[in-house]
Amino acid sequence: MMAAGGAVPLLAANAFDAPAQNGATLAQAAAHNGRVYGAAVRIRRIDAEQDYRQAVVQECALLVPEYEMNWNEIEPAYGQLSFDRIDALVDFATDQGKKLRGHVLFWHLGVPEWASAMLRERRDWGLVNHYVGFVMTRYRDLVHQWTVVNEAIDPGQRSDGLRNSIYLEAFGPGYIHRAFTLARGLAPNGLLLLSDYGLEYDNAEQRARRYYFLKLIERLKGAGTPLDCIGLQGHLDLRLGQVSAPAIAAFLRELNDMNLPVMVTELDVKESQYVASAQERDRMVADETRRYLDAVLSHGRCLGVTTWGLSDRHSWIIEITPQDYARFPGAWKNGESPGINRGLPLSWEMKPKPMYFALRDALWRIRLRR
Repeated sequence: MMAAGGAVPLLAANAFDAPAQNGATLAQAAAHNGRVYGAAVRIRRIDAEQDYRQAVVQECALLVPEYEMNWNEIEPAYGQLSFDRIDALVDFATDQGKKLRGHVLFWHLGVPEWASAMLRERRDWGLVNHYVGFVMTRYRDLVHQWTVVNEAIDPGQRSDGLRNSIYLEAFGPGYIHRAFTLARGLAPNGLLLLSDYGLEYDNAEQRARRYYFLKLIERLKGAGTPLDCIGLQGHLDLRLGQVSAPAIAAFLRELNDMNLPVMVTELDVKESQYVASAQERDRMVADETRRYLDAVLSHGRCLGVTTWGLSDRHSWIIEITPQDYARFPGAWKNGESPGINRGLPLSWEMKPKPMYFALRDALWRIRLRR
């Protein structure tokens, strides 16, 4: 199979064998080198699916609410706050001895419609303070990591590379510093993250994203923003070729120079060759995962890895897009489908796939740099 950037052979069946691991789980492999492994989860699925629940308990040391902590989930109508689902997830995590990352406080896609309208009209920080204050105060003794600002970069819209979000519209570029200052006041000992995507490949779009993201981080550090860690989402995409190890290494050196550790916060893989066999597809996903983790874990201080989901059963990635159909004309002429995207560690049946072993091997093998 030829991938962009050169020929990469499929891995042999025993390529991920690691006898020293002695059957370690993902959480145990991460802990072996002082890191943490976790996944984004939803409490309704944990309650409804016993095999999924068991997999989460076994494999994860850190849980991230996929949507339950978003503003539009907690306060869908003005003044009507509901904590039932996030309370249930926090209770589950506490009962199982799992750590939690609060996700997400400031995200343009997590703002309820009523709040967008009011922020646009009033530009009232009190609305933001109300939601963030309630959430962080309620969970600050149980949640020790917080994704404070998510996806603030979108090159091509402004000269500074910032996304034209409702927060930018209402409060200007200073909203990011203000958000972290608010979060630090509410969680003095919490690990505060700034997270973004599109930082892995050597193309014009992602070179721009890395450039503007670094410039934003430099400005925040210069302003004394209480920023503790950078979240690399890690949404890999086989349609783009291979991740660029040199580009990732250069990016991480810049962060090291600013004394900032990183965490991979939303790792998964979007497939390209949907008409290949399941075995070939799984190997391509595993190869890209290995390349990415080798690059990230070997350079800089990576504190842990979170996949955006644990099983293909619950991937957020749409299995087939119109663009996918266009790339394989006639492949689904009988209405057949190649099935779901295979870009997470466990299969639909909650069985480990080659990506699982690529992830476990990297976590076990590569030491954390202090």
